[in-house]
Amino acid sequence: MNIQIFGRAKCFDTKKAERYFKERRISYQFVDLARHKMSRGELVSVRSAVGGLPPLIDESREDAALLRYLAYDDDRLEKLVEQPELIRTPVVRNGRQATVGYRPEVWKTWT
Repeated sequence: MNIQIFGRAKCFDTKKAERYFKERRISYQFVDLARHKMSRGELVSVRSAVGGLPPLIDESREDAALLRYLAYDDDRLEKLVEQPELIRTPVVRNGRQATVGYRPEVWKTWT
């Protein structure tokens, strides 16, 4: 298992996801989106795993409304690459599988 957690250090759900894997002694790599952006390839991979871009967008942010006005998914994807603060966290990847948000019921099936 090759777990990556993309999130923010101050995000409550990201901390819960880290705790979930620590308690089960599953090693993971944490990537702080405040310091490191997700690459376009990583976002494309996550987008296909979660069923499109809408689950990736953090609707609680005011800036997210701007994404609704972009006509094409590629434009929205580029905006998420440029502004990772618009991505809903945590994004947890296991190879080609991925989840957005705190989803322990899905992570159980990965082990």
